[in-house]
Amino acid sequence: MFGSASKAFFHLLAQSRTLKKLATRFAMRTPASFVRRFVPGETVEDAIGAARALEAHGLTETFDHLGESVTTLAAAVAATSDYLGVARAIVEAGVERNISLKLTQLGLDVDRASAVDHLRKILELAEPAGFFVRIDMESSRYTAVTLEIFETLWAHGYRQIGVVLQSDLYRSEEDLRRINALGARIRLVKGAYREPKSVAYQKKADVDAAYARMMQVLITDGHYPAIATHDPGMIDLARRWASEHGVTPARFEFQMLYGIRRDLQAMLVESGYRVRVYIPFGRDWFPYFMRRLGEHPANVAFVLRGIAGEHR
Repeated sequence: MFGSASKAFFHLLAQSRTLKKLATRFAMRTPASFVRRFVPGETVEDAIGAARALEAHGLTETFDHLGESVTTLAAAVAATSDYLGVARAIVEAGVERNISLKLTQLGLDVDRASAVDHLRKILELAEPAGFFVRIDMESSRYTAVTLEIFETLWAHGYRQIGVVLQSDLYRSEEDLRRINALGARIRLVKGAYREPKSVAYQKKADVDAAYARMMQVLITDGHYPAIATHDPGMIDLARRWASEHGVTPARFEFQMLYGIRRDLQAMLVESGYRVRVYIPFGRDWFPYFMRRLGEHPANVAFVLRGIAGEHR
């Protein structure tokens, strides 16, 4: 109950223009600012610096240039150009070539065909350079169209792409069977968006049960799946299931968010598992940051201490 209320509360805060303006003005002003615990900075150079630090500790990463729901074609074109620049900077830096992006950032709400063209431009640069590109999942409003676009691109021969499925949606287990049959890579998450009961489980226990079922299918029958969770119990279940079914750590990876459960990240690496950290960066960090607080209420105390420290 608290988790659902927390998620709704922070989604509401994420829409506050006043709060966003204040946060944008103050929260990133120094390298020690509290937001940088979860978002390393606003530039690709900030993100690359964070990636190098992670790689030094045996972790890998995926880069997400934050932004979503653009409302003009010009903004979508600019976002596409930004991602092309990010890809070139990653190549030049010599760090892991893995990026995540959202279709609404590329103009899906403006014009579907243009969004697909923008994604193709990114893939045409990224795939020959050895990148893997993950198409992030957004709210349930976009689930069907996101998967349709992914499957169309897959049918046209793009293979260094993957998608995300959310265990809180009723439809996801069937989506998993279909996408897995293609041979595509899937990232499994619980779901960060507040969804209506007509399309999604409302109880945490039901979301967790669906996650466990989907995770077991992916570990035994998936194609290098990404088990994205900070839940120690779910991580233990994944490790036990893999061990019991003879699945080696090289056949899947865990994924976690930058700055969250760094103790678990380190423990898994030390135990021989692959861990990829999701590095968000960019000027449009505020909605992402608020969603993360809604998902992980324990982080609120950390943030409040950080805010207090900022004003000393």
